[in-house]
Amino acid sequence: MSAPPKSPTRRAILRLSRDRGAMTALAVLALMTLACLVGPLLTGHAPARTYPDLRQLPPGLAAQPDADRLRPTLDRLAFRIRATVAEAERTGDTLRLVLASDATIDPRGLVYLPRSDLFGAPRVVASEDDGRRLTVAVPVRRLHFLLGTDVHGRDLLSRSLVAGRVSLLIGLTATLVALGVGILYGAVSGFAGGAVDAAMMRVVDILYALPFVFFVIVLVVFFRASLALILVAIGAVEWLDMARIVRAQTLALRRRDFVRAAEALGLSSAAILRRHIVPNTLGPVTVAATLLVPRVILLESFLSFLGLGVQEPATSWGVLIAEGARSLESAPHMLAGPAAFLVATLVALNVLGDGLAAALDPRAEA
Repeated sequence: MSAPPKSPTRRAILRLSRDRGAMTALAVLALMTLACLVGPLLTGHAPARTYPDLRQLPPGLAAQPDADRLRPTLDRLAFRIRATVAEAERTGDTLRLVLASDATIDPRGLVYLPRSDLFGAPRVVASEDDGRRLTVAVPVRRLHFLLGTDVHGRDLLSRSLVAGRVSLLIGLTATLVALGVGILYGAVSGFAGGAVDAAMMRVVDILYALPFVFFVIVLVVFFRASLALILVAIGAVEWLDMARIVRAQTLALRRRDFVRAAEALGLSSAAILRRHIVPNTLGPVTVAATLLVPRVILLESFLSFLGLGVQEPATSWGVLIAEGARSLESAPHMLAGPAAFLVATLVALNVLGDGLAAALDPRAEA
C-alpha cells in the first residue's frame, strides 16, 4: 500500500529542514532574539548605568578595575574627600587604603567610594594624627565588560542587546504593516483589473517617486523624532513592493479555473480574495517578507545614523553604530560590537530568505 502524497506545505518544510544554511540561519536568529530578550538581565550591568572611571574600555575578559585604572580612580575620589592617597594595597577583593590630609578628614566623605560603583561600603580601620590620617578597608568589585564600554562608561554588550530589541521590533512591526497593506492593496488591484487597477498602480508609482529621506525629514519637521514616527515612515513606503508582488500573483491567478468556479458558484469578490487569491500568494509573500525584514532594519539603522531615527534614551544598532563611527579612532570597538550584531542578523535573514525561496519552489523535488 503506497503512502499518501505529501501536502505542499509538508514538502516545503522537508526541503527547508534539509537546507543546512537556512537551518543555521534560523538558529542564529533564534539565539539572537533570545539574547536580546534575556541577555541584558544576565550581563550584570543596567544599559543606562555609567562608570565614569571606565570610559572607552576595550573588550576583554579581565575583571575591572585593574591596576592601571585603580590608582587614577582613587586619586580622583580622594580629591573629592579632600585628602590624598598615601598608600593603596590590594589583596584579593579588598583594598587597604590610607588617606592623608592637612586637616581632619570627615569620614562622611567616604561615601564617594561606593557611589563610584567600583567599590563597596568602606570601613574605617584606624584613625591617626587627630583624624588627619585614615586607614580604610574597601571591598573592590569585579566588573566584566566583554565588549568594553562607550564614551560614557556604559557597558556596550548590554546596550547592544537592548538596541537589538528596538531594531528587531522595528523590522518585524514595519514588515507586518507592509504585509497587511501590501497584500490587501495588491490583491484588490489585481483582482479588480481595468481602470481600477490602473488608477491604484498610478498611486503606487507616485509614492515610488517620493524621496524617502525627504519624506522622513518632512515628518520630523512636523512631529518629534521617535520610535513611532520611524515605524510610520518605514511602513508608509515599504508596502509598495509587496503590493506589486501580490498584484502580479493575483493577475496570474484570477483567470485560473478554481477562481472561475468560485465566481460561478456565486461567491463574492471579498470571499474569493480571502479563500482563494490571498492563500495562493503566500509563498512569494513569505519569501519577500524574510527579505524585507533585513531591509527595514538596515533602513532604520541608516536613519538613526543620520540622527533622524531612534532618539535617546532609547537606542538601536543604528544609533550605536553612529556613536562608534564618531569614536572610531580612539575606540574602534564601539563600532565593531554593534556592527557585528547587525551584520550577523542581516546575513542570517537573507540566508533564511534564500532557503525559503528554494523550499517553496513548486518545481523543486520533495
